Amino acid sequence: MSQDIALLTHSLTKSYGRVRALRGVDLEVKRGEVFGFLGPNGAGKTTTIRCLLDLIRPDGGTARVLGLDPQASPVEVRARTGYLPGELRVEDNFTVEQVLRYFNDLRDGKADWSFVRHIAGRIDLDLAPRVKNLSKGNKQKVGVVLALMHRPELLLLDEPTIGLDPLIQHEVLRLIVEARDAGATVFFSSHNLGEVQEIAERVGIIRQGLVVEVAETAALINRSMRRASIRFEQPIDSQALAALPGVKLLRRDDGRSVRLQIEGRMDGLIKALAAFPVIDFETERPSLEEIFLTYYADDQAEVT
Repeated sequence: MSQDIALLTHSLTKSYGRVRALRGVDLEVKRGEVFGFLGPNGAGKTTTIRCLLDLIRPDGGTARVLGLDPQASPVEVRARTGYLPGELRVEDNFTVEQVLRYFNDLRDGKADWSFVRHIAGRIDLDLAPRVKNLSKGNKQKVGVVLALMHRPELLLLDEPTIGLDPLIQHEVLRLIVEARDAGATVFFSSHNLGEVQEIAERVGIIRQGLVVEVAETAALINRSMRRASIRFEQPIDSQALAALPGVKLLRRDDGRSVRLQIEGRMDGLIKALAAFPVIDFETERPSLEEIFLTYYADDQAEVT
């Protein structure tokens, strides 16, 4: 395994009874990058992360984390990793500070307590209340601090901003980027495509237990699919445009305005428009959300 690779999986499989959660996951995450892992509930995101930490054992395939086999060296892998689970479970009767100090003690006091307080302050986390009295959002903040407090080499974050208000979400994203800037590798799953688009250099899309695309975020957004809004001087037969290869009619307003989706080259559409009295022509790139949804538009169900 190259020293430039932080995470590597090959043909990773996992089943829960008859349900195949992972069907052969192949991933390669570079050191020092922020990698977004996208997929709906049940696609296999959490199962993949738990296999990387040896919290569950895969049925087949291999995984390497920071050059280590997580099954052979689980303690070392977890010591060098900051993990935020999808649902944090800690001792309810502890105060927030007691929870943080307990986990810091497990790491031989590795965390600088002034840094712990700094993170907590930035996300408005009070250290005094007992965990059982916290809202879901404040419990999520505890998980964020636990993941970041010891400045790990690798962050494995499962939905890091879920349940947080927008201002705190933004601050958590800033903390993630700062961790990356300090040398950490970040692998995070999310349903919030806007935040993935904001901070991830690359994106992996998992569908029904298989990684169906890995690409640089910018390249994925700039792929050859566009939307075009066109206004004409007089009503036209929009079906003539919709019949062009790669062109789909999204909307037609009184025959004078159309909105189209174009996949592939624009050349055919441009030539066809020469036969019509065009007043205005605007194009736009799809968002990451639109691209993501194209992978699931035809799905009837996802694995659990």
